[in-house]
Amino acid sequence: MPPLAGEDTPHRYTLGFPAKTKPMTYCVAIKLNAGLVFLSDSRTNAGLDQISTFRKMIVYEKPDDRFMVLLSAGNLSISQSVREILQIERLKDHPEDEGTTIWNATSMFDAARVLGSAIRKVQERDGAALKSAGVDFNVSLIFGGQIQGEGMRLFQVYSAGNFIEATPETPYFQVGESKYGKPVLDRVITPTTPLDEAAKCALVSMDSTLKSNLSVGLPLDMVVYEANTFQTDRVVCIDENNPYFKMLHNSWGQKLREVFDSIEDPAWDGGQTEVPLLVPSMRSLPLKKISTPEEKLI
Repeated sequence: MPPLAGEDTPHRYTLGFPAKTKPMTYCVAIKLNAGLVFLSDSRTNAGLDQISTFRKMIVYEKPDDRFMVLLSAGNLSISQSVREILQIERLKDHPEDEGTTIWNATSMFDAARVLGSAIRKVQERDGAALKSAGVDFNVSLIFGGQIQGEGMRLFQVYSAGNFIEATPETPYFQVGESKYGKPVLDRVITPTTPLDEAAKCALVSMDSTLKSNLSVGLPLDMVVYEANTFQTDRVVCIDENNPYFKMLHNSWGQKLREVFDSIEDPAWDGGQTEVPLLVPSMRSLPLKKISTPEEKLI
């Protein structure tokens, strides 16, 4: 059975049935007091031997009125259909309504509702056919920006068209291969983080993911938006020859090694140290060793 075209998620075929493996993409978006940062890779596939490059980011900009960015992960054919329908989708709460689009919505919340409606339309159109082919309706989106008259907002949108919004306690969203790049975001990012520092952190997060997972790949797309400008020229495509990203990759690896080497090794033999490891726990006993067949585990 041939691979199903248009998948961000690879399939392994055994006896004609697809067995799903890990997603092949990574996108991150960060909401700060100073602005927004968006970063995505561009790797996708239609089987383990058909890896290709597709952009996961799209920018909607109407200067002095609205600025929005959409990031996508999941089934590529679904995400492309959603993006196409989103351009013309009209959400009507009543039959006589003119309809809300991403171009006339008065809030990012309403724009996110339009995106959710576009997802549901693709689900209604293609869901049954995909299910009969053994393919889940799988798409994950990040949608953020600013519309004149309100502050910046950032949403993570799910396959059902429902969504959640970023908060000061959770100022960033990730989709795709998120686990490798999450620790540095958790340690660095707060709402008060400067915009350029957050952009650097996002690139470190992506570099960590590239280092640990071959299913995420260059080139990268990055957009940095400054609050209340409703447009940006900070848009860059980053490939393996980008001088800043090469410097960041080399420096981050070197500095991590230097910090690691500066941390004292654990002392097991009672040697001189101010930070002993082999000390009694205040809450639990040491792990029990089993030395005979008659001993009970508990």
